[in-house]
Amino acid sequence: MSTASPDHVGVDNPNSSRKMDESIIPARDPEKVDLSEETTDEEASVPPLQQRWNQSATNIFRFLGTIYAFILMGMTDGAVGALLPYIETYYSISYTAVSLVFLSPFIGYTLAALSNSLVHHHFGQVGIAVLGPVCRLIGIIPLVFHPPYPVLPVVLAFTGYGNGIEDSAWNAWIGNMHNANELLGLLHGAYGLGATIGPLIATAMVTKGGLEWYTFYYVMIGLDGVGLVFLTAAFWKATGKLYRAQFLDTTGGKRTTTRTVLKEPITWILAMFLLGYVGAEVSLGGWITTFMLRVRNAEPFLAGLTVTFFWLGLTVGRVVLGFVTGRIGEKLAITIYLVLSIVMQVLYWTVPNFAASATFATFLGFFLGPLFPAAIVAATKLLPSDYHVSAIGFAAAFGGGGAALFPFAVGAIAQSKGVEVLQPICLAILIFILLMWWFLPGGLKPGGLEKAREEGEKVGDGMRKVIKKVTRKRN
Repeated sequence: MSTASPDHVGVDNPNSSRKMDESIIPARDPEKVDLSEETTDEEASVPPLQQRWNQSATNIFRFLGTIYAFILMGMTDGAVGALLPYIETYYSISYTAVSLVFLSPFIGYTLAALSNSLVHHHFGQVGIAVLGPVCRLIGIIPLVFHPPYPVLPVVLAFTGYGNGIEDSAWNAWIGNMHNANELLGLLHGAYGLGATIGPLIATAMVTKGGLEWYTFYYVMIGLDGVGLVFLTAAFWKATGKLYRAQFLDTTGGKRTTTRTVLKEPITWILAMFLLGYVGAEVSLGGWITTFMLRVRNAEPFLAGLTVTFFWLGLTVGRVVLGFVTGRIGEKLAITIYLVLSIVMQVLYWTVPNFAASATFATFLGFFLGPLFPAAIVAATKLLPSDYHVSAIGFAAAFGGGGAALFPFAVGAIAQSKGVEVLQPICLAILIFILLMWWFLPGGLKPGGLEKAREEGEKVGDGMRKVIKKVTRKRN
């Protein structure tokens, strides 16, 4: 995954015996800060030991690199849904068979979840910067040769690993920065932007250009090639040696392993939350085009535009609501967003009109947008700082598996029940992740997550308090 904050915000420590790359140094708990260290007036105004994205030219370059990476990830994921009907027709296969293009990346995401901490330890962030684009290229290059269908699920496992390892790494790095809600909103907004333009380009190439579905991947090969050069140059000095050296300073020479953080219930709550969230997001993005074609009887180009509207709403929601979430508190904000998402999902399901469906799908994307960034921020506030890389890495990559499991489930069930099953499945997922969110420690007031960590609140304590209050009132 990635690392977090430096010992000083953009300033070298004059008392340090070695000079480190500031952008790969993780934050330490405020309780462990040596107050004797010198700070400037500018540093004093920043939350303890948090870097800023623009504190140096190196950080700006790296932040822009992660933005570009998330655009590519969004284009890769988003285009699959738009191309799904054409892949199905090209190979003359069933819903269940074509759904394997969603399931196989789960293998890659699972491996990314388990290996993220290890890659950081041995190779640092530059290892992530190389592995991500290379694995995507390994998965995409064979597609332009439109091989026999059984090859597609195999090679797409590599794209799953590439997306999963970058997703987890850059989330952890930016999630520990100053103004993390806003920055993660921009980062995931970049994903949404990619998922918006990817289907638009793919749909236009097929429906307006008369090209085959695999032609789109020539575009992705060029873009991922640029990404490989961009990210490698940006993180070239963020090596495993520097990463390990910082851990010697902050953890007494012990590496916080994935096995350690998996003993923490919060890690699993966040992982299950993200599994459901990503599953709902990609199920909707992946099957909206087919749903609009087969159920709402839309024109092919308009059906492709609907998924574009969904991803556009998601992009705008991540950027705009990212500035709201931190101000009213993550726990309350996500509760409100999820309730509104459930309302939009019910309306999308029950109103049998193309224009209304496209509108509800857009607003559904808008309110779903900030959920992933807020979950990452919650992790940084509830877990010790030395858990962040492994815990956020596992939760993000494990959650990314939802992009494989749930869309596949929709396709498998749709084979016998019809693509209408998309709606009740997504509704059930949204209700499930709302319950998961309520199980996290912390109240609904601003600062509730920080207070929960200070007081040692456990998973489910908040739910138990609410149940007790309701029980007392009834008695």
